[in-house]
Amino acid sequence: MRENIPRGPEATGRAAGTTDAPVPAPTGADAGGTWSSKRELDGAGPVEAPALGLRGTLLFLWRQLTSMQTALILLMLLAIAAVPGSLYPQRSVNPALTDQFLEENGRWGEILDAAGFFDVFSSPWFSAIYLLLFISLIGCIVPRVGVHLRQLRAKPPRTPSRLTRFTGHTRIELPGADPDALLEEAHRSLRRSRYRTEVREEQGSRSVSAERGLLRETGNLAFHIALVGVLICIAGGQMTSYRGQITVVEGSGFSNSLTQYDSFESGAWFDETEMPPFRFTLEDFRATYVQPGESGNVGEPRSFEADVRVTTPGEQQSEHTVEVNRPLRVDGASMYLLGNGYAPEVTVTDPEGTVVAEGPVITVPMGDVGYSSQLVIKAPDARPEQTAVVGFFLPTGTIDELGPRSLYPDALDPQLALTAHQGDLGLDSGIPQNAYEVDVSTLTPVAGEDGTPVLMRLYPGQEFELPDGTTVSFDGLRRYAAFDIAHNPFEPWILVSALTAVGGLILSLFVPRRRMWVRVRGTGDGAVLEVAGLARSDDPALEDDVKALAAALSGQQDGAGRPAHHRPGTATEDTTEGSAP
Repeated sequence: MRENIPRGPEATGRAAGTTDAPVPAPTGADAGGTWSSKRELDGAGPVEAPALGLRGTLLFLWRQLTSMQTALILLMLLAIAAVPGSLYPQRSVNPALTDQFLEENGRWGEILDAAGFFDVFSSPWFSAIYLLLFISLIGCIVPRVGVHLRQLRAKPPRTPSRLTRFTGHTRIELPGADPDALLEEAHRSLRRSRYRTEVREEQGSRSVSAERGLLRETGNLAFHIALVGVLICIAGGQMTSYRGQITVVEGSGFSNSLTQYDSFESGAWFDETEMPPFRFTLEDFRATYVQPGESGNVGEPRSFEADVRVTTPGEQQSEHTVEVNRPLRVDGASMYLLGNGYAPEVTVTDPEGTVVAEGPVITVPMGDVGYSSQLVIKAPDARPEQTAVVGFFLPTGTIDELGPRSLYPDALDPQLALTAHQGDLGLDSGIPQNAYEVDVSTLTPVAGEDGTPVLMRLYPGQEFELPDGTTVSFDGLRRYAAFDIAHNPFEPWILVSALTAVGGLILSLFVPRRRMWVRVRGTGDGAVLEVAGLARSDDPALEDDVKALAAALSGQQDGAGRPAHHRPGTATEDTTEGSAP
């Protein structure tokens, strides 16, 4: 952004060594009072302050927008605006959790939804901050690039007439020295130190003007340009990317098409025909947990691994293992292991002997340490009435006064604790329903002879027959894995821009910008050497470097490279800092 660098008389464009014209002392409002719309000038009466006009107002607003203060404020606002995206569920990431939050919070949830807190990153207020920051950076960078390019092509600034005002000023009288040889040595020494140099002829003397550290501004511009690149890539990724979630049972497969996803979202410019055509089969899923006697909390997960066999067009099948934080990359798409659970194989037969439900049933973990999971089976084709079987899957199960629960997450003693309900499941109403939920309050539980609901407790290989003739069997057990598949063509460019921004920031923070001057004036029997410097940024080593250069040129330096004590009457030092020339 714009740098407010204090500038002295040498930086105002006046020639060095010229006499500054006296500036009249301010009077009246100029002397520290508050400006009004009128001023008194030499008794000439009130003078109206000129109005800005439309053009002036727009120019003022543009300068405010492209200032460093505005950009910092916008960056802070962008960070604050992103906080609700972490505190509240986002509809684009987890619609089910968002709906649950709205149901639980009533009016407060409706207010947050109207304000866009569940779609933060696509809300109008977040987009407004994003666009203003983008415009501010562009408006700041473009003119600075032009200025920096002119600086790179320009020669180092001329040597000021009075070097006594600058950092580390050192003046040394060198009897018998050759002024031309001394100046040439100074030129070579500065060039070896990677300075841009220019030898100048002056009245009665010659000087070398040197400058380095323009890489600092290059890094500063690279940082801001890379930041704009990050913003562009994020916006482009939002427009062209897609993300979907799938659940795959062991032994089953997935083909990368829209109809195969459980949930799917994409950008406005997403093209379905560009989806990479691959498919895979989940061969095996393995999970390990902390066992009794081992360090750690019993039941804590140690690892999750999913073995998949991937097939891509024109290529042979390949086998991979997907782990948490180790995604599988396939044709530009990334497949992440998102979750897992159990899928018991259950068969439901109605009283007429018709199989109305069969196969693995995906259960939903309840969040306890033992991995107790909810199970829902809907059988709309059952006769004489539609049937729903609900209950729990328990990997290491027990049923006690606390109810059905699992003691350990691994399948050491798998059990099903189920009840059956009959009635209208509401699947013919045309209203979409959650496949993992059923409202049993509208159904009639299947009861025994005593009138209480029948509780079924099944182990693998067992079958239970209800009083009405419906049978439920627990045929086997598989595991399932949930995957998140994402594709963002701008993802590599976001990484490149971020690394460039870090590199530019390092340069802008640690590369000092400085100027140094060496003037040699010939005398009848030798030469007078003057050396001084100017720091354009924080540069604590400049004074020592100026003295070391002076000592090196005069031949007076000790073994450590520091200037030795000057002989009385031969050198003077003045370290008063001055302004930029």
